[in-house]
Amino acid sequence: MTDFTIASFNVKNLIGPEQEYYRFQKYTVEEHAWKQDWLAEMLVTMNADIVCFQEIFEEAALQDVVDAADAIGLASNEAVIPDASKRYRKRAIFRKLAYDDYRDAALAFAPNASDGEPGQRRPGLAILSRFGFAEPPEVIQELGPEMQVDFSGGEAGHFKLTRVSRPILKARIPVGGRVITVFNCHLKSKLGEFDRPEGSDFAPEADLTAYDPVGRALGALRAATRRMAEAWVLRKLVVAELDAGNPVMVLGDFNDSENAVSSEIISGEKPFKNYCWMLRHDADHPSDRYSAEENEAIQEAVERVRLESCEKLFVKKSLRDMVYTAAFGGVYESIDQILISRSFRAGTGQIGEMEYFSVFNDHLTDGSHPEAPYNKLASDHGQIMGHFRLF
Repeated sequence: MTDFTIASFNVKNLIGPEQEYYRFQKYTVEEHAWKQDWLAEMLVTMNADIVCFQEIFEEAALQDVVDAADAIGLASNEAVIPDASKRYRKRAIFRKLAYDDYRDAALAFAPNASDGEPGQRRPGLAILSRFGFAEPPEVIQELGPEMQVDFSGGEAGHFKLTRVSRPILKARIPVGGRVITVFNCHLKSKLGEFDRPEGSDFAPEADLTAYDPVGRALGALRAATRRMAEAWVLRKLVVAELDAGNPVMVLGDFNDSENAVSSEIISGEKPFKNYCWMLRHDADHPSDRYSAEENEAIQEAVERVRLESCEKLFVKKSLRDMVYTAAFGGVYESIDQILISRSFRAGTGQIGEMEYFSVFNDHLTDGSHPEAPYNKLASDHGQIMGHFRLF
């Protein structure tokens, strides 16, 4: 058996000091040092074998955080790991406090194809793996031939997408004699997309002194449509891996709760308990229903490619009633997720299971509160981690 942990970590705009990432936003040397130290401490606290990072502008800045974590963790080991010089050397519990460094770990960085000049930067993703990678990780952002989605009937219109807003990072990671496909994603946020007229310095909807509720609603529609389209792109990649017989994990910032349409697109449909009562798709009579044999086949077809939320599994098991990774305007919700394929749940082809689920959210403050700017230096997301055992 092999035990391992995997985590999702939105670091909130990691970049070097004195570099303008968004307009008028940058870290002073002191702020950057504070942020790097906080991120390193959190990395030590999690001590995860695989970490999926979001909002990374520079690979070097992330490597500095990893190096700082190793320095903190190895110094801690000197204090807590039993040896002949320590009177508590027989207390095995202290071995649980050991930090496993990342000196031999592999780091894969996916820059954002939409990254621009200072003030117009766009963040990418990264995966840190103590197990390395079975093959070079793949970055998916450009969609090749533009994706056009026609609404039912065709005459109702369509939309098309040529690039996802942030890259999807796909990595095959060897763990305990098996290879697990891990997807790291960061879907489009709920922040509205507004069209800036040519020659204008800003979109009209951005002028809050001339508040345009209809225009701002259209911006929210653009963002939601993009987010759901990106979810479908990711779903297609996931199903291809499942069809190939590969165990799959999807991590990242979904920018939506687990019951949102975009999240359900990624995870797939949840099967009905019984399709025998349902009218057949080709029914000629009211009594034309699916047979018991067809019900079993449909159940298997749906379940085979469905992903399950680790948070949901944990809440059911622990009777815990509140897990959240973001807070704004008094709304506490989970927008960061770890989804797992059937390989890690009871049933056909199971290779392992989740033993525990950790949430690190004590640092979160409601984004509408006066103290919220603290999040600029820490993170405005809680970190989540799944504890797994392979059989």
